[in-house]
Amino acid sequence: MASTAGWTIKDWKDAYSGGAEPKALIGALLEGLDPADNAWISVMSADGLSDALRALELTLGSVDGDRTRLPLYGIPFAVKDNIDATGFHTTAACPEYAYQPSGDATTVARLKAAGAIVIGKTNLDQFATGLVGTRSPHGAVSNSFKPEIISGGSSSGSASVVARGLVPFSLGTDTAGSGRVPAGLNNLVGLKPTKGLFSIKGVVPACRSLDCVSVFALTVNDAGAVSEVLSGFDDSDAFSRKLPESLPVDGPAIRRAGPLKRLAIPDHPKWYGDQQAEAAWNTAISQWRHLQVELIPLDFSPMLELAALLYEGPWVAERMAAVESFMASHAEAMNPVVRGIIENADKFNATQTFKAQYRKEELVRRIDELLADIDGLLVPTAPIAPTIEAVNADPVVLNSQLGTYTNFVNLADLSALAVPAGFRDDGLPFGVTLISGAWKDKELQHLASQWLNASPTTLGATGKPGPEEEPGANTSTPAVQVAVVGAHLTGMPLNPQLTDRHATLLEQTTTTPLYRLYALAGTQPAKPGLKRVAAGEGREIIVEVWEMTAAAFGTFVGLVPPPLGIGNVELADGRWVKGFICEGYALDNARDVTEFGGWRAFVEASKDR
Repeated sequence: MASTAGWTIKDWKDAYSGGAEPKALIGALLEGLDPADNAWISVMSADGLSDALRALELTLGSVDGDRTRLPLYGIPFAVKDNIDATGFHTTAACPEYAYQPSGDATTVARLKAAGAIVIGKTNLDQFATGLVGTRSPHGAVSNSFKPEIISGGSSSGSASVVARGLVPFSLGTDTAGSGRVPAGLNNLVGLKPTKGLFSIKGVVPACRSLDCVSVFALTVNDAGAVSEVLSGFDDSDAFSRKLPESLPVDGPAIRRAGPLKRLAIPDHPKWYGDQQAEAAWNTAISQWRHLQVELIPLDFSPMLELAALLYEGPWVAERMAAVESFMASHAEAMNPVVRGIIENADKFNATQTFKAQYRKEELVRRIDELLADIDGLLVPTAPIAPTIEAVNADPVVLNSQLGTYTNFVNLADLSALAVPAGFRDDGLPFGVTLISGAWKDKELQHLASQWLNASPTTLGATGKPGPEEEPGANTSTPAVQVAVVGAHLTGMPLNPQLTDRHATLLEQTTTTPLYRLYALAGTQPAKPGLKRVAAGEGREIIVEVWEMTAAAFGTFVGLVPPPLGIGNVELADGRWVKGFICEGYALDNARDVTEFGGWRAFVEASKDR
């Protein structure tokens, strides 16, 4: 039987399409796991696998045996041990805290409903407090490339088992960067969704108002596929949010719709003496400039101040709120560094908490103003890659440095996606993180796919080459495509009505040969009218297809004056899109300009007269 090591979700699907069965493949996978591997806290037993396979058969039966209706059929995955999964204790890396959950976390339940199988729970910085991966009674999880280097945390085990190819994806959590720092240090994709996009029901809280379930994967394609399953409102989770119908038309660019083309980068990145990381960043930046993305150096001081609030401010009291009763009776059972951090909650009173909240809002407003013409941020995922020994000697300072470019993201309600960005000269992986506004998750995936296709790397620590990524759709909110034929064309007088709404030009094409074009009389600026005619009576007319959010489209339609209107126009390839049409009465005294094949040609010809 072929080894499943390093398989992507597609590889697993291909194996099942070829006749393999979950019992054999997952059974062999479990038999091959090292019982001494401290990336795992608990692993599925033989009886557990039998139970999971029976449940999978019931799930398959619910879709009439059609495996194609289970997008993750038979795919194994791992779960960070602060997320509930039935059949496993939840410990948050604290054995004395352990409990047997009565049900799955919503995220785990959704993955199981899609056919996926949990094979184990993974190690973490205790109570998800840390970015280092060393604060666990089960020991520090080693970097998947060099054992003396940290794995990053707090989702250390979840990153490690994916990087080494044991499972194609895993669940982590992310409050301050726990789903991104381990991805950067282990050559992985780390998807930190918009807060509330994935339910946090069944997750042991860290800072509940900021917590997100995250995804580690070998490819953007896989992270996106898992995200599709996990996304969705959960009315049993007070922090779940419904996907908005559209993004704001006005306001900071980082919160508006459209592709990501202008990215801010730190004008003076902090490296804390790590010259290897600095060199890798400079190499990555030079490669990013080859993409059709503009990089804008920006003062990151507000982001850095906001980041400092997370651990130096009263948000640490949220961590106390999560474990207060346990600490009262089991403080001695906790990791001393974790306990010391959480005990800092006593330093803050309600007045200081409100003042910090006010300062947070001021900083977020300042960040929005800085990003008024920016579509997103591009930052180093982790500015340092310290050894386990160095972290043990200086656990708080190095942890803080690791969060330089991650801590502010959830406080500012942003989405983020960590992606591989080559290797340092010492052989360690280097990663960058793309950050944009809430609900811009798919746009990040689109841009990350373009990046990895242009700068491919190996899958985790497996040494296997990465597959071609599929950029897919570049918008995560409902969008409308509109064919424009006249004064709204690029460079024409009314084109700003599109660009002001952040519409994107998708293509220039033509209609089917079933249209005639007319120059309308008495319009300012001059406008054409498009009329659909019978076969053989028209010709193809040049159009531009623009895309905008549904909300932007609504305001755009309000600008269309009579006799024009918005209807449906058929393109040369058979697609129907929204487009300009004209009431018949206005064509009676209009000039037929169909012979020019398009409005621009007619306008240019008119100038020559």
